[in-house]
Amino acid sequence: MASESSFVQPAIPKFDGHSDHWSMLMENFLRSKEYWSLVATGIPAAAEGMDPTEEQRKTIEDHRLKDLKVKNYLFQAIDRSILETILKKDTSKDIWDSLK
Repeated sequence: MASESSFVQPAIPKFDGHSDHWSMLMENFLRSKEYWSLVATGIPAAAEGMDPTEEQRKTIEDHRLKDLKVKNYLFQAIDRSILETILKKDTSKDIWDSLK
C-alpha cells in the first residue's frame, strides 16, 4: 500500500499594513517560487537599437509570463482599497516599489 504525501502549499502572505513584516514574508514566499529576481531587478529588456535574437525573445517572453504570475500573487496579497492605487503599475517590480 502506497503512502500518501501531504504537501501543503504555502499561503500567500496578506498585506496588513505592516509593510516591513509583510515584505519580509512576501520576499521569502517569492524566493521559494524562484520569482524574486523579477521583483528585485525587473524584466530584462533587449538592447537598444538591436533586433533581439529568437533566444532573447523567448527569454523576455518567459520573464513576462513569470512577471504575470508574481503580479497575481501580489494582487491576491493586497486588499482592494490598496490594490486600486497600484492598478496602473505595469510590472511586479513597479508594484513592489510603490508598496515600499
